[in-house]
Amino acid sequence: MTTVVDTNIITALWDSDDALNATARSSLDAALARGSLIVPAPVYSELMAFAGRTESFLDTFLEETGIAVEWRVEERVWRAAGQAFQNYAGRRRRQREPGPRRILADFLIGAYAARHNFPLLTFDEGVYRAAFPALRIVRA
Repeated sequence: MTTVVDTNIITALWDSDDALNATARSSLDAALARGSLIVPAPVYSELMAFAGRTESFLDTFLEETGIAVEWRVEERVWRAAGQAFQNYAGRRRRQREPGPRRILADFLIGAYAARHNFPLLTFDEGVYRAAFPALRIVRA
């Protein structure tokens, strides 16, 4: 089984001071034991924002950990992400939701996993559950 890995899992793994570091490590190990790991292009791009990370570092890290990158994001994924983002924005306006705002990349990641019927390994279960109710989420 292929599992999509969300950005927050990898960044927690990289930060030994993060309270979720050990959980990220064990969750990745468990997902890898069940099959392959993949990150869609938006995750790769988000990982570039982590301090001190370069393309060379990311490419080496992903290769050494056996995490593949899917660079192609099909039209149907973009459309599903746009619809989910539109619904989220509407809910946020109507309910005046507090807290941090989500970005389009979150919806691209969820739409990619949902459209390919891959489970998603993430710490943000609530966000993805609201946007993609049928998405299989692996709890980290």
